[in-house]
Amino acid sequence: MLPSSGRLIALDWGDVRIGLALSDESQILASPLETLVRRAGKRFPMPRFLELVAEHRPVGAVVGLPLTGEGTEEASAAAAREMANAIGRRTGLPIELWDERMSTARALAAIREQGGSTRGRREDVDALAAAVLLQHFMESRRATRAER
Repeated sequence: MLPSSGRLIALDWGDVRIGLALSDESQILASPLETLVRRAGKRFPMPRFLELVAEHRPVGAVVGLPLTGEGTEEASAAAAREMANAIGRRTGLPIELWDERMSTARALAAIREQGGSTRGRREDVDALAAAVLLQHFMESRRATRAER
């Protein structure tokens, strides 16, 4: 279980790009942070991620779990779980996996709604998708707490 206060960092999984987002201390607002790019055949860029963790000092991480449209897991979900485990081991942060199925689609829709273009902006889209993922996670958690 992630702490209910302090910054959270989110990772939106992709085979090539991993979007990152960060929450504010009160876990109300998520903002795009950065997009990490993995070269073909290479592992997750852990050194840069560890730099960002040291700089922003999150209290936990939310890792997007890429499920199929039917909600099942395939190879990309296994890779995301593996990345989440590695991040937990290296940082000591508590990790929570979160369904990311619609995060990129929502990010693209938000850019278009504001009259923007996504051409040549894949890194921006991935970081925004991570922010959408994190915002959804935090809002869902608040709603669950309010029901109790």
